[in-house]
Amino acid sequence: MTMRILFPAAALALLAGTAQADFALTLLHTNDVHARLEPISKYDSDCPEEDNLAGACFGGTARLATAIAAARAEGGPTLLLDAGDQFQGTLFYSYYKGKAVAEMVNRLGYDAMAVGNHEFDDGPEGLADFAARVTMPLLMANADLSAEPRLRDAILKSTVIEVAGERIGVIGLTPQGNPDLASPGPDIVFTDPVGAAQAEADRLTAEGIDKIVLLSHSGHETDKRIAAETTGIDVIVGGHSHTLLSNTDAAAAGPYPTMLGRTAIVQAYAYGRYLGRVDLVFDDAGGLVSAGGDPILLDASVAEDAEIKARIAELAKPLEEIRQNVVAETTAPIDGDRGSCRAGECAMGNLVAEAMLDRVRSQGIQVAIQNGGGLRASIDEGPVTMGEVLTVLPFRNTLSTFHVSGATLRAALEHGLGLAEEGAGRFPQVAGLRFIWAPGSEPGQRLRKVEVKEGTDWEPLDPDKSYGLVSNNYVRNGGDGYTMFLDAREVYDFGPDLADVTAEYLARNTPYAPEIDGRIAAE
Repeated sequence: MTMRILFPAAALALLAGTAQADFALTLLHTNDVHARLEPISKYDSDCPEEDNLAGACFGGTARLATAIAAARAEGGPTLLLDAGDQFQGTLFYSYYKGKAVAEMVNRLGYDAMAVGNHEFDDGPEGLADFAARVTMPLLMANADLSAEPRLRDAILKSTVIEVAGERIGVIGLTPQGNPDLASPGPDIVFTDPVGAAQAEADRLTAEGIDKIVLLSHSGHETDKRIAAETTGIDVIVGGHSHTLLSNTDAAAAGPYPTMLGRTAIVQAYAYGRYLGRVDLVFDDAGGLVSAGGDPILLDASVAEDAEIKARIAELAKPLEEIRQNVVAETTAPIDGDRGSCRAGECAMGNLVAEAMLDRVRSQGIQVAIQNGGGLRASIDEGPVTMGEVLTVLPFRNTLSTFHVSGATLRAALEHGLGLAEEGAGRFPQVAGLRFIWAPGSEPGQRLRKVEVKEGTDWEPLDPDKSYGLVSNNYVRNGGDGYTMFLDAREVYDFGPDLADVTAEYLARNTPYAPEIDGRIAAE
């Protein structure tokens, strides 16, 4: 099923036979692919080839190529656009950085891409190298690059693409909060997306461009604000919030497209699971007459392009070496046993929570919470390989940072302890915090004492104070029943991969000495 929105005034014009110069354009789009070159599982993580052959996997560049080719084969004017964050999330990025991603976006023939925050994960130099490799323009209107010579001439605010004799203006946006989300360096100034989008839309309009698409790596709520507060933008292709807009999926955050005034907003989740497709019709004055479509689920019904599949398999060969790569040494086994980590303090929980907190402490984050059920194995004494780390943390979860009140933090801890006797995966492993609890007491009333580390001191948890937390994106989004985090403030769910963060922490602290220090104590 697809939905087509036909605007009343335009419909009358069509019925009257006055709009003879209508222009139909198909926009194909992706966002937040995060280096998922291979197919993914239903959990957005790695999907073994045997599962792929059994029809249990989604996405992957080879499947995406087939869907793009099928749309182009229909023969109508088509643009392929990306709303940012092609970087970060799999070993393809860890090993190749932007090189493999650049090769694949070139093969797919993207026409333009917005710069996402993760495109800055390896600093301006990493983005500059990517820009030099790709054949499409990279767009970022809300950034002053005048003091950053590596990017000043490599990134555009917008571009104009001619399709079937029509000129389409395409603008890009990146998150204003990039300095807190990635590593853009000190020389780039990021600005408000609304003002930047309007300024560039006005400039394009003054040049006679009457069809404008905004690639907005800003999040769905910001996209709605942009649509409400700007003029001249016909379509917003969103990213950053990993939002699924759809007319056929009951779990979607809204219809596809979501219309605000005469602006159509689309977004297609993340990780290459979908190819967004919106079919647009413009009148002879450049006005948007209709917009319809739906994201295309790239499941087993979409065949994989054989040539691209073979190339990705070739690129994957060195990754097995990474999985065997020794990242650190440990002086003793690191206990990640299910029975330990779902019932009390465990050494693996301490490692992962400390690694998370260490990564984001400079951002004003004080407390880390890791669900015990997210820890899937122990690590033996001696050399620690990346493969072992990935076995402990197989879900490709990302770091989430957010702020909640002390009362909410206490409620989260009570929730995590509520089914400890049943071995529930929600048991909280922590850092920057310590607590005493009473096993067997009434659920919701098990905490006896909670303290948060303030500098070198331990202070009682203040229910009225705001605390900065880090967890994984699964927990922050209500996984394991942590629904009290859904209304958190200053949320960012798409930080670096938790396995990478843990491996890097081990490497910095090798030889690593696992410990139990009493941060979780039972009375």
